[in-house]
Amino acid sequence: MSGIDAPVKVVRLKAEHHREPLGIGQIRPRLSWQVETEHPDWTQTAYQIAVVSDDEPDRTVLSMQIPAQEQTLVPWPLPPLASRSRCAVKVRVWHEQSDDPSPWSPPLIIETGLVRPEDWTARMITPDLGQPADRDWPALLLRRAFTLPAAPVRARLYVAAQGVYEMELNGERVGDHVLAPGWTSYHHRLRYQTFDVTHLLRDGGNAIGGWLAEGWYRGRLGFLGGKRAIYGAHVGLFAQLEVVCADGSTVVVATDESWRAGASPIVATGLYDGEHYDARLERAGWSAPGFDDRDWAGVTAQPFDARLLVAPDGPPVRRTESIAPVAITTLPSGKTIVDFGQNLTGRVRIRVRGEAGRTIVIRHAEILQDSELCTAPLRHAAATDGYTLRGDAAIEEWEPRFTLHGFRYAEVVGWPGELHSDDIDAVICHTDMARTGWFACSDPLLERFHENVVWSMRGNFVDVPTDCPQRDERLGWTGDIAVFAPTASFLFDCAGMLTSWLADLAAEQGALGTVPAYVPWIDLVFPVAPTAVWGDAAVSVPTVLHERFADVGVLRQQYASMKAWVEQVAALAGDRRLWTSGFQFGDWLDPAAPPDKPAAARTDAYLVATAYHARSAAQLAAIAALLGEDEDHLRYTALAAEVADAFNNEFVTPNGRVVSDAQTAYAVALHANLLEKSEQRERAGRRLVELVEAGGHHVATGFVGTPLICDALTAVGADDTAGRLLMQRQCPSWLYPVTMGATTIWERWDSMLPDGTVNPGEMTSFNHYALGAVADWLHRRVAGLAPAAPGYRRVAVRPRPGGGLTHASAAYESPFGRIEVAWRRAEDRLHVDVTIPPGVTAFVELPDPSFSPVDIGSGRHTFTCAWPNPSDS
Repeated sequence: MSGIDAPVKVVRLKAEHHREPLGIGQIRPRLSWQVETEHPDWTQTAYQIAVVSDDEPDRTVLSMQIPAQEQTLVPWPLPPLASRSRCAVKVRVWHEQSDDPSPWSPPLIIETGLVRPEDWTARMITPDLGQPADRDWPALLLRRAFTLPAAPVRARLYVAAQGVYEMELNGERVGDHVLAPGWTSYHHRLRYQTFDVTHLLRDGGNAIGGWLAEGWYRGRLGFLGGKRAIYGAHVGLFAQLEVVCADGSTVVVATDESWRAGASPIVATGLYDGEHYDARLERAGWSAPGFDDRDWAGVTAQPFDARLLVAPDGPPVRRTESIAPVAITTLPSGKTIVDFGQNLTGRVRIRVRGEAGRTIVIRHAEILQDSELCTAPLRHAAATDGYTLRGDAAIEEWEPRFTLHGFRYAEVVGWPGELHSDDIDAVICHTDMARTGWFACSDPLLERFHENVVWSMRGNFVDVPTDCPQRDERLGWTGDIAVFAPTASFLFDCAGMLTSWLADLAAEQGALGTVPAYVPWIDLVFPVAPTAVWGDAAVSVPTVLHERFADVGVLRQQYASMKAWVEQVAALAGDRRLWTSGFQFGDWLDPAAPPDKPAAARTDAYLVATAYHARSAAQLAAIAALLGEDEDHLRYTALAAEVADAFNNEFVTPNGRVVSDAQTAYAVALHANLLEKSEQRERAGRRLVELVEAGGHHVATGFVGTPLICDALTAVGADDTAGRLLMQRQCPSWLYPVTMGATTIWERWDSMLPDGTVNPGEMTSFNHYALGAVADWLHRRVAGLAPAAPGYRRVAVRPRPGGGLTHASAAYESPFGRIEVAWRRAEDRLHVDVTIPPGVTAFVELPDPSFSPVDIGSGRHTFTCAWPNPSDS
């Protein structure tokens, strides 16, 4: 079929950032779609949206034909939806090559949740059961029986909790969420979920039940032993079941004082210490009709403001994969060590048969030391689960409900007989984001490094972007995501999750007077004080979400937060425009820092602070222009220039030497465009190369410099130096942990020392994504796939082969469709293949002076030029 005759299909219609738009909170949901066609250089010229409401199934509401090229997060063009609205949405488009529209897309079903506080009749109920004050609570059960007058036609269950919950109807599990409703800044925002439960109900008698545990709300949180009951002294369940019956009636069953409460078989559960389950305490049929709950306790309704309730912006935490052991070893002590071959976040699932009362104990750790679990990195987290058998001769299958661990190894004690590989597996849990980005190359170690980055993101994107999944911390450190957001946004569709987290950041910032070091904030020993890079997440993360997902809405949502941060730092910097006061993390975990002094970096912390003040002011100026805030645009443009001048006067010599004379100092100055004169920039670039070469091409950067160092080198034309730095295998380097068997990114460059012992520093995690932020450079510069306009509407294809690689590729599922760039060496030629989806254009620039840059549109393209690295021959 010729291109001019090729059909045009509108596919993958999406509302906001939801893959499952059930119970959404937006009453004017923005829509996105992709187009499939073989038309070369295809461009949309207009679109039209059709909506059919469940309330008026015979009436289609059409928007006008809207002349626009936008396909991503386009505004809702019709009247706003109400609570409980359900509609089918379709889109068709026009394009340059035809006056006729495309066929309508397949319909997308959108349903809103309860978007007004007055929609709720439920009460927040807490069981009238005494609980221990100084240790993890048991999980509790709540239930209520009810009757439907006729068969259910449509039923929705809306649930939130002060704690974590799982719901059941008539003995069946509702949904597949893990640790719902997740962790938000509970004093400001409490998320609720919506479930379609029509298939679980029946005419006549029914029963609803819920498991309820402490979770983040009341459980122990934080380092140095942490604190309990941070958000409240009691846990609570908040649920509202709405059923439309075949006879036209509506039945509402909501949590109130009529519910009953009882003990569960989970005798203790906590996020850090693990879960203990006694199967002998199970109550058969407790969530089914006919169960006798007369000996159960009552419940008490607690005050609760329904205005705190928010619908999800992204997907929930789910079980996303299970993996079998790669080895099972019995030690002389009788302990059994199970190796799953991969450091992960989740829990162990067992299948066992044995006598009643036998308890199986499972301990977790990331690494082994002398063949035993090394638990020192866990600090105050016990990470221990226990299961006591009911012993009815049947195989008993068990997996914890309300805890997660970071581990590769599990120690099993008390197993009846010999443990076999089909008796046990690891269940991986994280926010259920769609994978969107891939990288491959000719070096297996570098491919494994990239895979480690992916695994660390999976292990730490658990409702909030945490620092680590194993020890007594697991907090949403702002600095970690500030540096990792570009990598994260390529690898997975994390826009919805991070949009929610940013709303919490703004809420905490408003309450505390600054952006805290981690979000949600919990009051531990750490001070509430502004710190560079960490606080700059208020500006940098929304900037990334706009750049990668074309989301202007998140910029508008966070605009007040961004302004408040930049203005606060401007006040601290004063008329001199230099931020030179207060505590700073600086280039955290510089490899030269002593194990007990992670902030003791080679780069002046106030140089970093001032540079990031200039960077955030410049980013805010661009955002203000985009949002039409013209006065702000002028103010922050001027502020950024003034801070850059002050930076040059204070930290840069006239010939381009930078104070600290360290890799991070030059990388920051170059990447943020703070060097005013071309000769300064040229000299700084040469000095950066000198430092890297003098250091034997070893990494000499921490959290701040690591995402920037390779970009700074390639920006000054030092591709070969960047390649050699990337491919270094000796410590400190990105590939050293891979040579030591790492399957995730380490917190420290030397979390494990070359002799195989664990770094003695108090902070020694083996699953931290921050130092993996260089993966974004792999995607953009090594493979050559970079965004050149928001949402990848335009792409920069600029591969920079180096480091001895002979081929590399990247693929990205952009908002418009799949983009691919792949290059390979064949003798002395570089061959580059590029695939561009409809609606996207690209700019191709290859590393050969004789190659003329070219613009391309959608389709498959191949280019060839001279191999750029004669030294690799």
